[in-house]
Amino acid sequence: QVQLVESGGALVQPGGSLRLSCTVSGLPFATYPMGWLRQAPGAERQFVAAISGPGTTRLYGDFMKDRFTISKDIADRTMYLEITNLKPEDTGLYYCAAPPRPSNTLLHLTTPSEWAYWGRGTEVVVSA
Repeated sequence: QVQLVESGGALVQPGGSLRLSCTVSGLPFATYPMGWLRQAPGAERQFVAAISGPGTTRLYGDFMKDRFTISKDIADRTMYLEITNLKPEDTGLYYCAAPPRPSNTLLHLTTPSEWAYWGRGTEVVVSA
């Protein structure tokens, strides 16, 4: 059974930083691409970033690259998302996700419907 558990969400002031974590079980972590998506209140889920199975290739959504860094620790079966210079528009639920099968490419994963496994999300609120 695939389980994805996010943590690290918090209330932060604009300009602050956060590191979100996702612990993964039930799939071969070293061969599966993984990703983060987010959902702002009243909005659709939005692709944030994806990382290849070995962690050597990264893909970021539009406007995400400069402040977002995705990484994974294969030994600990944990994926991370670091966000710097947080802005109020970063507020939302951040989801950890995995596709239905291993893949060597990431481009198709910018579409939320391509992800099969989801965590419950961790909430990020950026407010003064």
